[in-house]
Amino acid sequence: MTDAIRPFRIAVPDTVLDDLRARLRNTRWPEAETVDDWSQGVPLAWMREVCAYWAEDYDWRAREALLNRFDQFVTQIDGLDIHFVHVRSPHPQATPLLITHGWPGSIVEFHKVIEPLVDPVRFGGDAADAFHVICPSLPGYAFSGKPSGTGWGVDRIAQAWAALMARLGYARYFAQGGDWGSAVTSALGALDPAHCGGIHVTLASETRPDVGDEPTEEEKRAMRGQRHYRKWDSGYSKQQGTRPQTLGYGLTDSPSGQAAWILEKFWAWTDCDGHPENVLGRDELLDNVMLYWVTASAASSARLYWESFGKGGERPPIDVPTGVAVFPKEIITPVRKWMEPRFRNIVHWNEMPRGGHFAAFEQPVLYVEEVRGFFRTLR
Repeated sequence: MTDAIRPFRIAVPDTVLDDLRARLRNTRWPEAETVDDWSQGVPLAWMREVCAYWAEDYDWRAREALLNRFDQFVTQIDGLDIHFVHVRSPHPQATPLLITHGWPGSIVEFHKVIEPLVDPVRFGGDAADAFHVICPSLPGYAFSGKPSGTGWGVDRIAQAWAALMARLGYARYFAQGGDWGSAVTSALGALDPAHCGGIHVTLASETRPDVGDEPTEEEKRAMRGQRHYRKWDSGYSKQQGTRPQTLGYGLTDSPSGQAAWILEKFWAWTDCDGHPENVLGRDELLDNVMLYWVTASAASSARLYWESFGKGGERPPIDVPTGVAVFPKEIITPVRKWMEPRFRNIVHWNEMPRGGHFAAFEQPVLYVEEVRGFFRTLR
Protein backbone atom coordinates (compact mmCIF):
# COMPACT_ATOMS: atom_id res chain seq x y z
CA MET A 1 0.00 0.00 0.00
CA THR A 2 1.39 3.39 -0.96
CA ASP A 3 -0.16 5.02 2.12
CA ALA A 4 1.42 2.58 4.57
CA ILE A 5 3.35 4.02 7.51
CA ARG A 6 6.47 1.96 8.14
CA PRO A 7 8.56 2.03 11.34
CA PHE A 8 12.09 3.35 10.84
CA ARG A 9 15.29 3.30 12.85
CA ILE A 10 18.56 4.97 11.94
CA ALA A 11 21.08 2.19 11.27
CA VAL A 12 24.14 3.39 9.37
CA PRO A 13 26.18 0.44 8.01
CA ASP A 14 29.65 -0.11 9.43
CA THR A 15 31.04 0.16 5.90
CA VAL A 16 29.82 3.75 5.68
CA LEU A 17 31.46 4.62 9.00
CA ASP A 18 34.72 2.90 8.02
CA ASP A 19 34.76 4.80 4.72
CA LEU A 20 34.08 8.09 6.54
CA ARG A 21 37.03 7.59 8.90
CA ALA A 22 39.34 6.65 6.02
CA ARG A 23 38.35 9.76 4.07
CA LEU A 24 38.85 11.98 7.12
CA ARG A 25 42.29 10.50 7.79
CA ASN A 26 43.27 11.05 4.17
CA THR A 27 41.92 14.59 3.82
CA ARG A 28 43.92 16.75 1.44
CA TRP A 29 43.98 20.06 3.31
CA PRO A 30 44.28 23.57 1.85
CA GLU A 31 46.77 26.05 3.22
CA ALA A 32 45.70 28.14 6.17
CA GLU A 33 43.73 31.35 5.80
CA THR A 34 45.74 34.58 5.69
CA VAL A 35 43.72 36.27 8.44
CA ASP A 36 43.29 35.53 12.13
CA ASP A 37 39.49 35.27 12.10
CA TRP A 38 36.64 33.62 10.18
CA SER A 39 36.38 36.29 7.48
CA GLN A 40 37.81 33.96 4.80
CA GLY A 41 35.81 30.96 6.01
CA VAL A 42 36.28 28.21 8.56
CA PRO A 43 39.80 28.43 10.06
CA LEU A 44 42.09 25.53 9.11
CA ALA A 45 43.25 24.78 12.66
CA TRP A 46 39.71 24.35 13.98
CA MET A 47 38.59 22.37 10.94
CA ARG A 48 41.50 19.95 11.37
CA GLU A 49 40.69 19.62 15.06
CA VAL A 50 37.03 18.88 14.38
CA CYS A 51 37.81 16.33 11.67
CA ALA A 52 40.42 14.59 13.86
CA TYR A 53 37.80 14.33 16.60
CA TRP A 54 35.23 13.10 14.08
CA ALA A 55 37.56 10.35 12.86
CA GLU A 56 39.01 9.20 16.17
CA ASP A 57 36.72 10.10 19.10
CA TYR A 58 33.19 10.81 17.90
CA ASP A 59 30.95 7.87 18.81
CA TRP A 60 28.28 7.67 16.16
CA ARG A 61 26.71 4.54 17.60
CA ALA A 62 26.01 6.35 20.88
CA ARG A 63 24.68 9.39 19.01
CA GLU A 64 22.60 7.17 16.72
CA ALA A 65 21.02 5.53 19.79
CA LEU A 66 20.26 8.97 21.21
CA LEU A 67 18.39 9.95 18.05
CA ASN A 68 16.64 6.58 17.92
CA ARG A 69 14.97 7.24 21.28
CA PHE A 70 12.35 9.03 19.20
CA ASP A 71 9.79 6.96 17.31
CA GLN A 72 10.43 7.35 13.58
CA PHE A 73 8.55 6.30 10.48
CA VAL A 74 8.58 6.49 6.68
CA THR A 75 5.57 6.85 4.42
CA GLN A 76 5.19 7.53 0.70
CA ILE A 77 3.50 10.78 -0.26
CA ASP A 78 3.20 11.99 -3.84
CA GLY A 79 5.57 9.23 -4.94
CA LEU A 80 8.32 10.09 -2.45
CA ASP A 81 9.31 8.48 0.83
CA ILE A 82 9.00 10.94 3.71
CA HIS A 83 10.87 10.22 6.94
CA PHE A 84 9.48 11.69 10.12
CA VAL A 85 9.73 11.60 13.89
CA HIS A 86 6.34 11.06 15.53
CA VAL A 87 6.21 11.12 19.31
CA ARG A 88 2.78 10.92 20.90
CA SER A 89 2.17 12.62 24.21
CA PRO A 90 0.98 10.61 27.22
CA HIS A 91 -1.51 13.41 27.90
CA PRO A 92 -4.85 12.81 26.15
CA GLN A 93 -5.61 16.50 25.54
CA ALA A 94 -2.35 17.02 23.59
CA THR A 95 -2.51 18.93 20.30
CA PRO A 96 -0.53 17.82 17.23
CA LEU A 97 2.44 20.08 16.46
CA LEU A 98 4.27 19.81 13.15
CA ILE A 99 7.81 21.23 13.33
CA THR A 100 9.98 21.68 10.24
CA HIS A 101 13.72 22.25 9.92
CA GLY A 102 15.66 24.01 7.17
CA TRP A 103 19.15 24.06 5.61
CA PRO A 104 21.78 23.33 6.88
CA GLY A 105 19.73 21.75 9.63
CA SER A 106 17.86 18.51 10.19
CA ILE A 107 15.69 16.79 12.76
CA VAL A 108 18.79 17.01 15.00
CA GLU A 109 17.87 20.68 15.59
CA PHE A 110 14.90 19.54 17.67
CA HIS A 111 16.48 16.78 19.75
CA LYS A 112 16.45 18.91 22.92
CA VAL A 113 12.86 20.16 22.62
CA ILE A 114 10.80 17.16 21.51
CA GLU A 115 10.52 15.56 24.95
CA PRO A 116 9.60 18.79 26.82
CA LEU A 117 6.97 19.54 24.19
CA VAL A 118 5.53 16.02 24.36
CA ASP A 119 5.54 15.61 28.15
CA PRO A 120 5.70 19.01 29.84
CA VAL A 121 4.88 17.55 33.26
CA ARG A 122 8.14 15.58 33.29
CA PHE A 123 9.98 18.86 32.70
CA GLY A 124 8.18 20.96 35.29
CA GLY A 125 5.37 22.20 33.03
CA ASP A 126 1.62 21.83 32.71
CA ALA A 127 -0.11 18.90 31.00
CA ALA A 128 -2.40 21.42 29.29
CA ASP A 129 0.59 22.46 27.13
CA ALA A 130 1.31 18.97 25.78
CA PHE A 131 1.83 18.26 22.09
CA HIS A 132 2.02 15.23 19.88
CA VAL A 133 5.17 16.13 17.92
CA ILE A 134 5.60 15.36 14.23
CA CYS A 135 8.98 16.31 12.79
CA PRO A 136 9.61 15.36 9.13
CA SER A 137 12.86 15.42 7.18
CA LEU A 138 12.48 17.68 4.14
CA PRO A 139 12.48 15.93 0.74
CA GLY A 140 16.09 15.38 -0.31
CA TYR A 141 17.31 15.67 3.28
CA ALA A 142 18.55 12.93 5.59
CA PHE A 143 16.34 9.83 5.46
CA SER A 144 13.55 11.22 3.27
CA GLY A 145 13.61 10.26 -0.38
CA LYS A 146 15.46 12.30 -2.99
CA PRO A 147 13.16 13.67 -5.70
CA SER A 148 14.07 12.28 -9.11
CA GLY A 149 12.25 15.05 -10.94
CA THR A 150 11.63 18.75 -10.57
CA GLY A 151 8.80 20.47 -8.75
CA TRP A 152 9.50 19.80 -5.08
CA GLY A 153 9.36 23.39 -3.91
CA VAL A 154 7.90 24.89 -0.75
CA ASP A 155 4.22 24.59 -1.74
CA ARG A 156 4.51 20.95 -2.77
CA ILE A 157 6.26 20.16 0.50
CA ALA A 158 3.49 21.93 2.41
CA GLN A 159 0.90 19.89 0.55
CA ALA A 160 2.81 16.73 1.43
CA TRP A 161 2.92 17.78 5.09
CA ALA A 162 -0.85 18.37 5.05
CA ALA A 163 -1.31 14.89 3.56
CA LEU A 164 0.96 13.45 6.24
CA MET A 165 -1.08 15.00 9.03
CA ALA A 166 -4.30 13.68 7.50
CA ARG A 167 -2.75 10.23 7.16
CA LEU A 168 -1.83 10.30 10.84
CA GLY A 169 -5.45 11.09 11.67
CA TYR A 170 -4.96 14.66 12.85
CA ALA A 171 -7.93 16.78 11.77
CA ARG A 172 -6.52 19.90 13.47
CA TYR A 173 -2.90 20.74 14.13
CA PHE A 174 -0.44 23.56 14.71
CA ALA A 175 2.80 24.15 12.78
CA GLN A 176 6.14 25.76 13.59
CA GLY A 177 9.40 26.20 11.71
CA GLY A 178 12.56 28.15 11.03
CA ASP A 179 14.58 28.74 7.82
CA TRP A 180 12.93 26.64 5.07
CA GLY A 181 10.72 25.37 7.86
CA SER A 182 9.30 28.88 8.23
CA ALA A 183 8.51 28.98 4.51
CA VAL A 184 6.87 25.54 4.57
CA THR A 185 4.97 26.41 7.76
CA SER A 186 3.73 29.65 6.19
CA ALA A 187 2.62 27.75 3.09
CA LEU A 188 0.72 25.31 5.30
CA GLY A 189 -1.12 28.22 6.89
CA ALA A 190 -2.11 29.44 3.44
CA LEU A 191 -2.89 26.09 1.80
CA ASP A 192 -4.49 24.09 4.62
CA PRO A 193 -6.41 26.55 6.84
CA ALA A 194 -9.22 24.05 7.32
CA HIS A 195 -6.89 21.88 9.40
CA CYS A 196 -3.92 24.05 10.37
CA GLY A 197 -5.15 25.97 13.40
CA GLY A 198 -2.20 28.33 13.70
CA ILE A 199 1.45 28.80 12.75
CA HIS A 200 4.57 30.08 14.46
CA VAL A 201 7.68 31.23 12.57
CA THR A 202 11.08 32.74 13.32
CA LEU A 203 12.03 33.90 9.81
CA ALA A 204 10.06 35.76 7.15
CA SER A 205 12.32 35.49 4.12
CA GLU A 206 9.47 35.81 1.60
CA THR A 207 8.29 39.23 2.80
CA ARG A 208 9.16 42.39 0.91
CA PRO A 209 10.71 45.41 2.61
CA ASP A 210 8.45 48.47 2.66
CA VAL A 211 10.48 51.31 4.14
CA GLY A 212 9.27 54.89 4.41
CA ASP A 213 11.34 58.06 4.64
CA GLU A 214 12.18 57.38 8.27
CA PRO A 215 12.87 53.70 8.93
CA THR A 216 11.97 52.45 12.38
CA GLU A 217 14.63 50.90 14.63
CA GLU A 218 13.12 47.51 13.82
CA GLU A 219 13.54 48.20 10.09
CA LYS A 220 17.07 49.53 10.50
CA ARG A 221 18.07 46.34 12.29
CA ALA A 222 16.62 44.17 9.53
CA MET A 223 18.22 46.28 6.80
CA ARG A 224 21.63 45.95 8.48
CA GLY A 225 21.11 42.20 8.39
CA GLN A 226 20.11 42.32 4.73
CA ARG A 227 23.19 44.33 3.77
CA HIS A 228 25.53 42.01 5.64
CA TYR A 229 23.85 38.94 4.14
CA ARG A 230 24.06 40.24 0.59
CA LYS A 231 27.69 41.34 0.92
CA TRP A 232 29.25 38.56 2.98
CA ASP A 233 26.91 35.68 3.61
CA SER A 234 24.80 34.73 0.61
CA GLY A 235 27.30 33.01 -1.69
CA TYR A 236 26.18 29.55 -0.57
CA SER A 237 22.59 30.43 -1.53
CA LYS A 238 23.52 31.61 -5.00
CA GLN A 239 25.50 28.43 -5.63
CA GLN A 240 22.80 26.13 -4.30
CA GLY A 241 20.12 28.09 -6.13
CA THR A 242 21.88 27.92 -9.49
CA ARG A 243 24.28 24.95 -9.61
CA PRO A 244 23.45 22.47 -6.83
CA GLN A 245 24.65 19.52 -8.88
CA THR A 246 28.11 20.98 -9.41
CA LEU A 247 28.44 21.68 -5.70
CA GLY A 248 27.33 18.17 -4.83
CA TYR A 249 30.36 16.42 -6.31
CA GLY A 250 32.85 17.93 -3.91
CA LEU A 251 30.65 17.85 -0.82
CA THR A 252 29.51 14.27 -1.39
CA ASP A 253 33.10 13.10 -1.86
CA SER A 254 34.77 14.98 1.00
CA PRO A 255 33.52 14.82 4.60
CA SER A 256 35.76 17.72 5.60
CA GLY A 257 34.26 19.73 2.74
CA GLN A 258 30.70 18.84 3.72
CA ALA A 259 31.41 19.69 7.35
CA ALA A 260 33.04 23.04 6.53
CA TRP A 261 30.14 24.01 4.23
CA ILE A 262 27.68 23.40 7.06
CA LEU A 263 29.66 24.45 10.12
CA GLU A 264 30.50 27.87 8.73
CA LYS A 265 26.80 28.69 8.94
CA PHE A 266 26.65 27.64 12.57
CA TRP A 267 29.35 30.23 13.19
CA ALA A 268 27.61 32.89 11.09
CA TRP A 269 24.00 32.34 12.13
CA THR A 270 24.07 31.40 15.82
CA ASP A 271 24.20 33.72 18.80
CA CYS A 272 27.59 32.28 19.72
CA ASP A 273 29.91 35.20 20.53
CA GLY A 274 32.27 34.32 17.71
CA HIS A 275 32.49 30.52 17.92
CA PRO A 276 29.79 27.86 17.34
CA GLU A 277 31.04 25.68 20.19
CA ASN A 278 30.16 28.47 22.61
CA VAL A 279 26.50 27.56 22.12
CA LEU A 280 26.42 24.02 20.66
CA GLY A 281 28.42 20.95 21.57
CA ARG A 282 30.81 19.38 19.08
CA ASP A 283 28.92 16.09 19.14
CA GLU A 284 25.57 17.68 18.30
CA LEU A 285 27.17 19.78 15.55
CA LEU A 286 28.59 16.58 14.04
CA ASP A 287 25.27 14.73 14.53
CA ASN A 288 23.72 17.25 12.15
CA VAL A 289 26.58 16.97 9.64
CA MET A 290 26.28 13.18 9.79
CA LEU A 291 22.70 13.26 8.56
CA TYR A 292 23.98 14.93 5.39
CA TRP A 293 27.07 12.74 5.05
CA VAL A 294 25.64 9.25 5.60
CA THR A 295 22.77 9.92 3.19
CA ALA A 296 24.95 11.67 0.57
CA SER A 297 22.39 14.46 0.45
CA ALA A 298 24.56 17.50 -0.35
CA ALA A 299 23.11 17.95 -3.84
CA SER A 300 19.56 16.84 -3.10
CA SER A 301 19.27 19.17 -0.10
CA ALA A 302 20.71 22.09 -2.05
CA ARG A 303 18.14 21.63 -4.84
CA LEU A 304 15.44 23.14 -2.64
CA TYR A 305 17.14 26.48 -3.37
CA TRP A 306 17.08 25.78 -7.13
CA GLU A 307 13.40 24.83 -6.87
CA SER A 308 12.49 27.94 -4.90
CA PHE A 309 14.47 30.97 -6.06
CA GLY A 310 13.68 33.01 -9.13
CA LYS A 311 10.44 31.19 -9.87
CA GLY A 312 8.26 34.29 -9.53
CA GLY A 313 4.60 34.44 -8.59
CA GLU A 314 2.77 35.97 -5.68
CA ARG A 315 2.68 34.07 -2.42
CA PRO A 316 -0.87 33.39 -1.19
CA PRO A 317 -2.09 35.30 1.87
CA ILE A 318 -2.16 33.68 5.31
CA ASP A 319 -5.20 34.21 7.53
CA VAL A 320 -4.65 31.60 10.24
CA PRO A 321 -3.46 32.97 13.61
CA THR A 322 0.26 33.61 13.37
CA GLY A 323 2.94 33.95 16.02
CA VAL A 324 6.40 35.37 15.40
CA ALA A 325 9.48 35.07 17.62
CA VAL A 326 12.30 37.49 16.79
CA PHE A 327 15.64 36.05 17.84
CA PRO A 328 18.25 38.84 17.93
CA LYS A 329 20.92 37.02 15.88
CA GLU A 330 18.57 35.82 13.15
CA ILE A 331 20.07 36.34 9.67
CA ILE A 332 17.46 39.01 8.89
CA THR A 333 15.17 39.77 11.80
CA PRO A 334 11.45 39.82 10.93
CA VAL A 335 9.68 43.18 10.63
CA ARG A 336 6.00 43.18 11.49
CA LYS A 337 5.04 45.91 8.99
CA TRP A 338 6.76 44.02 6.18
CA MET A 339 4.99 40.77 7.12
CA GLU A 340 1.47 42.10 7.55
CA PRO A 341 0.47 42.32 3.84
CA ARG A 342 0.78 38.53 3.60
CA PHE A 343 0.43 37.41 7.21
CA ARG A 344 -2.95 39.02 7.82
CA ASN A 345 -3.59 37.65 11.29
CA ILE A 346 -0.45 38.15 13.38
CA VAL A 347 -1.67 37.75 16.96
CA HIS A 348 1.65 37.24 18.75
CA TRP A 349 5.00 39.00 18.41
CA ASN A 350 7.86 38.35 20.82
CA GLU A 351 11.36 39.83 20.89
CA MET A 352 13.58 37.11 22.32
CA PRO A 353 16.46 37.95 24.69
CA ARG A 354 19.06 35.81 22.93
CA GLY A 355 19.42 33.22 20.19
CA GLY A 356 19.93 33.08 16.46
CA HIS A 357 18.83 31.21 13.36
CA PHE A 358 18.64 27.73 14.91
CA ALA A 359 16.24 28.61 17.71
CA ALA A 360 15.35 25.17 19.07
CA PHE A 361 18.96 23.97 18.79
CA GLU A 362 20.55 27.03 20.42
CA GLN A 363 17.99 28.03 23.02
CA PRO A 364 15.79 25.00 23.73
CA VAL A 365 14.34 26.34 26.98
CA LEU A 366 13.36 29.68 25.44
CA TYR A 367 12.01 27.92 22.35
CA VAL A 368 9.82 25.56 24.39
CA GLU A 369 8.46 28.40 26.52
CA GLU A 370 7.71 30.45 23.41
CA VAL A 371 5.97 27.64 21.54
CA ARG A 372 3.92 26.63 24.57
CA GLY A 373 2.96 30.22 25.33
CA PHE A 374 1.77 31.06 21.82
CA PHE A 375 -0.16 27.91 21.05
CA ARG A 376 -1.74 27.96 24.52
CA THR A 377 -3.83 30.89 23.23
CA LEU A 378 -5.16 28.81 20.31
CA ARG A 379 -6.10 25.52 21.95
